[in-house]
Amino acid sequence: MNIKVVRGNPTPEELAAALAVVRARAAAAAALPPGAPTPRDSWSDPSRIATTHLPAPGPTSWTRTYWPS
Repeated sequence: MNIKVVRGNPTPEELAAALAVVRARAAAAAALPPGAPTPRDSWSDPSRIATTHLPAPGPTSWTRTYWPS
């Protein structure tokens, strides 16, 4: 694995921290069984926000149409 710094001047400690995060993510992805959904798949799944019911019609229902409560 090669990592190239294209901007900035990171310290060795900052590079070590970034590399630790990248290696931890790679190890976690390798530990998943084949075909298992990755956390990114779960996060981008539109059905996760469809668990709330639509607001009932009424004079203030327009205020609840975007933000789930």
